Order: sequence, then C-alpha cells, then structure tokens
Amino acid sequence: MLKITPYLGILVLIVSIGGLWFPALGYFMLLIFAAIFLISPFRGRWFCGNLCPRGSLMDFWIGKLSKKEKIPKVFRSFWLRIPLFLLLMGFMTYRLLSVIGKLNTFDKIGLILVSMCLITTAIAVFLGSYFRPRAWCTFCPMGTAQRLLGGKKYPLQLDREKCIQCKKCDKVCPLQLEVHKGEPLPDCLKCGRCLEACPKAALRF
Repeated sequence: MLKITPYLGILVLIVSIGGLWFPALGYFMLLIFAAIFLISPFRGRWFCGNLCPRGSLMDFWIGKLSKKEKIPKVFRSFWLRIPLFLLLMGFMTYRLLSVIGKLNTFDKIGLILVSMCLITTAIAVFLGSYFRPRAWCTFCPMGTAQRLLGGKKYPLQLDREKCIQCKKCDKVCPLQLEVHKGEPLPDCLKCGRCLEACPKAALRF
C-alpha cells in the first residue's frame, strides 16, 4: 500500500458528514469514479487497496473495533454483486435525472452524491464492525466494476518452489482470499500485505 493509504479515511467522513451542510463536497465522488475507471483497466482493484478512502476507514479505523468474523461466501457471489451494482447505479441515475433542470441543481446533485456516500459507508461500517473490516468491499459495486474491467491485470503471482504453505498471506489478506493456492485472484486489492507477510518472498506482482 502507499504511505498515504492509512490517512485517507478522513476524506470519506468529510464528504459523507460535512456534505450534509456543504453539498458541493459530493462532487468529490466524481473524482473517485474517474480515478477508478482510469486505473482499473490497467491495475484491476489496485485503487481499492491503495487509494479508496472508505477502504482506509475500514482497515485502519473500524478494524480496531471489528469482531473480525469470517466474511460470508455469499458476499462474493455475482448473484448478489451484479444486481446490487445495477440497483445502486440505476437508483442514483434516477435521482440525478429527477433534479436536472430544477432550482439549485448543482447543490441537489451534490447532496445526492453525498447521500449515496453516507448510506454505503454506513452499511460498510455496520458489516465491518462484525465481519472482517473489508466485508463491504467483497461486493462493493465499484469494486465489482473494477474486477470486470481489469480483474486479470497486474496479477499476484506465487513462486511455488519458495512457498512453504504457512498461509500467513491468507491471514493478512483484507478480503480473506486464499492467496497460498496460487490461483488467479481477480478481486485482489493489490495492497501488498501478503508480500510483506511472506517469510520466503514467494509472492510478487
């Protein structure tokens, strides 16, 4: 991860809470969307593991309070992820179209973006407090979009000759992926924690 990653969580609090009084903060979400769609075709979910403010909030803030229960497998299912993506995107589009052309359109659009950030962050905090901090990230619509756009890019590779099957990589993975198997991991966040934990330097991107 980047050196700034642990400090980015404050941004999601500023937008989701401060945006209730200053709707223009909601437009920060558009920068996030732009960064996601620019990076993911080349690095997959790298943004999630290095630049996502909500991910930082969950890892370094909520993680201290979390019960860290195992993330349910259903959270990873595309039967959940795709409908949720379509539902949230459709709902946001509907709300945006409903305010275009009306008075104070700029502020209203900003407030819609803020409310979406606040709602999804609240869900993430709720899930992360009981399950592993990154439980939301297993089915986050933006994470799903990144997987679809670049899940095979910048892959994590395992040197099987060096690997001693200690599974330390699995234990530090935010999404509880089975890194030690050496199989393709399209949902890998590219955070690099497994590389740091590996005692034999058997992992690389």
